[in-house]
Amino acid sequence: MPLRFGVFEVDLRAGELRKNGARVRLQEQPLQVLAMLLEHAGEVVAREELQKRLWPAETFVDFDHGLNKTINKIREALGDSAQNPRFVETVARRGYRFLADVTVVEQAPIAPIAEAAPVPVPAPAVEVAPMALVEPGPAKLPAWLPWAGAVLALLLLALGGLKIHAWSQPPPAIHSLAVLPLESLSNDASQDYFADGMTDELISDLAQISALRVISRTSVMAYKHAGKSLPQIARELAVDAVVEGTVLRSGDRVRITAQLIDAAADKHLWSQSYEGELRDTLALQNKVARAIADEIRITLNPQEAQALKTARVVNPAAYEAYLQGRYFWNKRTADSLKAALAHFNDAIGQDPSYAQAYSGLADTYALLGDWEYAVMPPREALPKAKAAAIKALELDGRLGEAHNSLAFCLDVYGWDFDQAGKEFRRAIELNPGYATAHHWYAWHLALTRRNEDALEEMRKAASLDPLSLIIKADAAELLLIARDYGESMQQSRKTLEMDPSFALGHHQLGQAYLQTKDYGNAVLEMQKAVQLSGNSATSVANLARAYVAAGRRTEAEQQLAALKSRSTADYPSASEIAMVYVALGDPDQAMSWLDKGFQSRFNPSVLLRPGFDPLRSDPRFQSLLHRIGLPQ
Repeated sequence: MPLRFGVFEVDLRAGELRKNGARVRLQEQPLQVLAMLLEHAGEVVAREELQKRLWPAETFVDFDHGLNKTINKIREALGDSAQNPRFVETVARRGYRFLADVTVVEQAPIAPIAEAAPVPVPAPAVEVAPMALVEPGPAKLPAWLPWAGAVLALLLLALGGLKIHAWSQPPPAIHSLAVLPLESLSNDASQDYFADGMTDELISDLAQISALRVISRTSVMAYKHAGKSLPQIARELAVDAVVEGTVLRSGDRVRITAQLIDAAADKHLWSQSYEGELRDTLALQNKVARAIADEIRITLNPQEAQALKTARVVNPAAYEAYLQGRYFWNKRTADSLKAALAHFNDAIGQDPSYAQAYSGLADTYALLGDWEYAVMPPREALPKAKAAAIKALELDGRLGEAHNSLAFCLDVYGWDFDQAGKEFRRAIELNPGYATAHHWYAWHLALTRRNEDALEEMRKAASLDPLSLIIKADAAELLLIARDYGESMQQSRKTLEMDPSFALGHHQLGQAYLQTKDYGNAVLEMQKAVQLSGNSATSVANLARAYVAAGRRTEAEQQLAALKSRSTADYPSASEIAMVYVALGDPDQAMSWLDKGFQSRFNPSVLLRPGFDPLRSDPRFQSLLHRIGLPQ
């Protein structure tokens, strides 16, 4: 039965803590400790007793630290204080005592409903001798009362039947879920990368299930320490269920605890703990993913079932370096990408057969050579990215992320669009929940002039990663390329509602204003984009275009001069300079700079932008498209 103290109730069977009827988030382990304290309210519960209940003798754990953290979680959930406790008191060198009065919440028994009361049938009339003397008996009931009782009994039976029907209904189907950031039970903040890495790997495992929409890392990490309720998180991410849990790492052993919660009902569905050696971590993660798939009754195709059964043993040092690499890669700054590069190389040094480390290396080189980060010249970075992706696939041809990295290199650097399309489709087949694959494939489809398909693929990416600013901004740019300027504006405004300081949001909005001849707002938005992006070449070029359109030619030429002064052999900014020359009405200079861009293997997607529309009928521009391999 539920136990009540103050405004709180604990239902041990349901595994729930509630405050004034509303569910309070408390993970499985702290709830077990709270239950034990409630069972012995007013008494000191020794730390050793808690240890026996929670951590059997054969279980590895930093017991003191783990218990301290568990008690802190209980106090946080109850709004309690160690200094002035109302509920949980620390008894020095002994254990803990629960201070508040605890009562059992009596629940009304459920009446048996197997049999209904029979409906009374009137008895046959009996003649009574006149004036007969009889002993006085009980008062005669009104004639209608037995009928009313019968009707009430039937009504109770019907209601009972409805309850049985409701209870017999299976829980609602789960077609989408979010894996919230797993919490590290380590006190060492430098170990956060390990819990974040476990979260990434669990998302990757579940994302392989085609019948399940799994929210990407970028979006779920926004809820780390957010303090929002599970139903609110589920509403914001539009998912049916959430997975939350903890990770404890001690030396070369690891313990993962996960629980599945029906988001709409805020109801606990399943929980389990798995522990083993660090080298078996991938197998533990697979077990968690398989258990979740079983619990939500998702049908796996043979490929997915095999993927969740297969887990290679990893070198612990290599795996740790890989997790650190992914941790820094996800930060997406120039410095963090350099750190990621070092960690992935370290992982490969520890285990040269580690395919995921090569895949991480490929992703890192791909971003290092991208215009947004410009850490390495594309001529240097992209061939290295391609080589790393190919090596990853030689070691494990089923790595969807590696197929995606290779496709990116074939698109951006190799200009081998047919093979790139095959690699993108293979990446999505192997990992249908990988948002980055859908995102980059959308750009491939735009390059091959399949705008509607590109927008649909970008919508899939946004569904998997609803809080990704870059996906939202790129969706706005694809709408620009499709010449749907009104929708592009709306998309950019939605992006800026999420983050008003996001440079690309202002950049795309400024381009849309420019195409709709709202030159004043175009200039304002592009100025913001230049400032917020740290003078990115693309934003500077589009600001110059806006100045030309607004009749401020001198300022446009100043921006052009600034671009040319920054141009080097490694970073020529050729396509951006060409775009300004188009706006200034100098097609010869524009084509001269585009030829320089061709020599430096620029990203050809820039040629899709409306800024190059005045050149589309120029035979030299058409020849350039032909040499790159793009449709006319």
